[in-house]
Amino acid sequence: MYNPDIHHRKSMRWQKHDYSSPGAYYVTICIQDHRCLLGNIDAGVMKLNDAGRAVEHEWLQIPTRFPSMQPDEHICMPNHFHGIIHIVDVPGASDTAHAGAATRAAPTGVGRGGVVGAATGAAPTLGEAIGAFKSLTTDQYIIGVSSFGWPRFRGKFWQRDFNDHVIRDQWELEKIRDYIRRNPLMWTCDRYNPESPVLIIDETGHLTPWDKT
Repeated sequence: MYNPDIHHRKSMRWQKHDYSSPGAYYVTICIQDHRCLLGNIDAGVMKLNDAGRAVEHEWLQIPTRFPSMQPDEHICMPNHFHGIIHIVDVPGASDTAHAGAATRAAPTGVGRGGVVGAATGAAPTLGEAIGAFKSLTTDQYIIGVSSFGWPRFRGKFWQRDFNDHVIRDQWELEKIRDYIRRNPLMWTCDRYNPESPVLIIDETGHLTPWDKT
């Protein structure tokens, strides 16, 4: 069984890779402390709450601020988010994208790299797009807490960083798409599920212990 979270765990940026270059990227972002704040799984189906719908909506809005970033398959889970982003060549996109990151992501201090990009004309990076996404969804969640009584969070809404993987070919792209689609069906053994057993299904289809740290 192909599991990109097992095969490509915690890359935390491939140091020699240009994350503004065209290509497909698989991203996983986790809620701080793995709290289930975005909805719940019911009979293998993800049921988004208002917070989850806000997160999914913001993901789909990424191209409006970063025209070179095109979302692909994604799933908003109770306490994490999986998504694929394609970076494409868009003439004149870098200035618009960085200006958007600078003005819209600045309130919470995430994604401020856009200020530098706007001055240099450099293409936006995956990290800047995800930083802006995390910042905007955090702001929206804070509004939900104060206005609609959403559960409070401690410290940060999202974990500090995110996991990424550079997708190498079409075969891997299709496998990761399939994994994302099936993620709710595997929730009972999901490594991010706080109530999952101590054994998970590994890439060979066998049960194996794992460390949740």
